[in-house]
Amino acid sequence: MQSPGWADLHGWRLERSGGIPLVRQIYGQVRAAVLSGALPAGTKLPSSRAMATRLGVARASVVSAYEQLLAEGYAEGRHGSGTFVAADLAELSVRRHTTRPIKARATPAPARAFPEFERAAAQIDARPFGTGRTLVDARTMDTWRNLTSRAARAFGANDLGYSDPAGLIELRQSLADYLRAARGVRCEPEQIVVTAGTQQALDIAIRVLLAPGDEVWVEDPGYPLTYAQLLLANARPRPIPVDAQGLVIAAGRRAAPKARAAFVTPSHQFPTGVALSMARRLELLAWARVSGAFIIEDDYTSEFRYSGPPLASLQGLEADGRVIYVGTLNKALFPGLRIGYAVVPPALLPAFVSARYLMDRQPPTLHQAVVAAFMQQGHFASHIRRMRQMYRGQRDALAETLARRAANRLKVDVPDQGMHLVAYLEDGTSDIAVESAAQQAGIVVRAISRFYRVASPRPGLMLGFSGFPRQLIVPAAARLAAVVAK
Repeated sequence: MQSPGWADLHGWRLERSGGIPLVRQIYGQVRAAVLSGALPAGTKLPSSRAMATRLGVARASVVSAYEQLLAEGYAEGRHGSGTFVAADLAELSVRRHTTRPIKARATPAPARAFPEFERAAAQIDARPFGTGRTLVDARTMDTWRNLTSRAARAFGANDLGYSDPAGLIELRQSLADYLRAARGVRCEPEQIVVTAGTQQALDIAIRVLLAPGDEVWVEDPGYPLTYAQLLLANARPRPIPVDAQGLVIAAGRRAAPKARAAFVTPSHQFPTGVALSMARRLELLAWARVSGAFIIEDDYTSEFRYSGPPLASLQGLEADGRVIYVGTLNKALFPGLRIGYAVVPPALLPAFVSARYLMDRQPPTLHQAVVAAFMQQGHFASHIRRMRQMYRGQRDALAETLARRAANRLKVDVPDQGMHLVAYLEDGTSDIAVESAAQQAGIVVRAISRFYRVASPRPGLMLGFSGFPRQLIVPAAARLAAVVAK
């Protein structure tokens, strides 16, 4: 056993001006000495009186620290003998002092199954032209603060216990009213499941619909996270080409006629921005009906259409319960909200709600209450109208600046809908090289060649315009044009 005198020789010291309570410091020093092996198992600690004298503190502080160490198992009391480092920590001392090399443990197989994917650094970069960013005006901010304060004052039963995993019925009713009026979605409030956003809704759909090895249609180019989620679920994503009319259904029939599902962005294809034509929509629905497949309609930026009437949802065109409609308020309002939704066919609803419950129990009640009030009182519709006008101006400023300064190098597709546009590199320049050069110039762009799987990539730059006021967009677009011209 270690001589009791070793603890007396330890360099005990306290910091008087650091703001950390003395009891916490005493506890921390003894614990650190035990964990480091400086005080091995069985070492006798100084008596509380001796330690207090040594440190110049009240004995009560040492007693409190020792009590905590005893409670957590770092120390043990021996009747009539004092306080010792716990004997059952002997193995810790052996491990601390071993000189044998320790082999790194292999990464578990489930961890290795997580694929590497494009993490969209552009979405967390606040510089133009990062994607996925939004703006709110002073009117929305004031309204949001007031409604949040009101929700906090009404704190009650919904917040003090677990609630419906599908979401508060008040919010689901508001969402159903909105989707029926604005998107032509056929739904009742009970069909809506509130999620943390599009990503969680897609994840639940994959869990409910697919078994390992099932083939799935995905757009090519397409949303990389959907592709990654399918791989993680051991499904087999089959990239289907996209042209000016959207997903090429005939190519999907040839490549994977027995696919169990199709993941599509029909209103504003990611990343090209094209809309799925009506002929293709009907063709896709007919394929799903005959083959028994399901369609997951990701309507991620449906609120922001800048010319013509809103496009009707794919879900609203069918009555066979083969479409799961997915939307998000994180882009309509702001990404920090973390509220989205899925409109689920009745036959799939029990499984969908159960999966949501097992994954995350329920959505946050306070946030739901604020959003429900925001929608019920008409603020959401007003916000969308104002942001649609603002984003259209930002889109036009970006497109006009690039057309004026880089028309010979870039072909800008001005979208009728969405929160980003694509500028194609017409001379065959590598979009990845331009992405890197733009980063050096303080500009954020995304090379769309990264989003292709099988189809021959068309080099282009994906530029978000929704999160940046015009006064930032114009000079940043001018710098980007200069980068492209080099």
